[in-house]
Amino acid sequence: MINPGNEARARLNRDKVVGSAIALADASGIESLSMRKLGGELGVEAMSLYNHVSNKGDLTDAMIDGVFAEIDLPSGGTDWRTAMRHRAISVRKVLARHPWATGLMESRTTPGPATLRHHDAVLGILREAGFSIVLAAQASSVLDSYIYGFVLQERNLPATSMGSTKLAQVILARLATQDYPHVAEMTVEHVLQPGYDHDAEFEFGIDLILDGLERVCRAT
Repeated sequence: MINPGNEARARLNRDKVVGSAIALADASGIESLSMRKLGGELGVEAMSLYNHVSNKGDLTDAMIDGVFAEIDLPSGGTDWRTAMRHRAISVRKVLARHPWATGLMESRTTPGPATLRHHDAVLGILREAGFSIVLAAQASSVLDSYIYGFVLQERNLPATSMGSTKLAQVILARLATQDYPHVAEMTVEHVLQPGYDHDAEFEFGIDLILDGLERVCRAT
């Protein structure tokens, strides 16, 4: 008679362990992820997982590398602005699927191959466009700071769960408009207008940064 536990262990590999860990973190946050819970999800004892990951840190490294692997790599053959813009939008979409990863994306001291490929591609596009080494590093830093910061803010906004229009209506209903005229004006004349798109707020910021980087690059 085949032992179900032995059969599960036989089917286990590092990719399956990491993929299941990402799915659990997506569902309930990385804080609640434990080796015991992950083992239960995979139908094995927690100790069996150590045949595939060294420890919780190794697992987290692999999870972050898995998230990086989902981001569209900027590729050659297109202008640097288009590549950086597309990459920024892709990062935001991927982190929306994996909100737990936002604060960990640049925290790992042993980055995996997908992480390194990603950063190498970003720097390569900028260098090929004429950015100096220093400016390429600064451009990468300011873009990442904006992207991660926007995603983190977006994740914590009540609008994430309620919808920006519904939230604006709730706030407006409670607002003493004579005391906060500019907040009321923005709510009525911007957020509650037909066609309001929160994505446009993100892309406006990216374009603003790219405009500035382009000016600096041309001046150097």
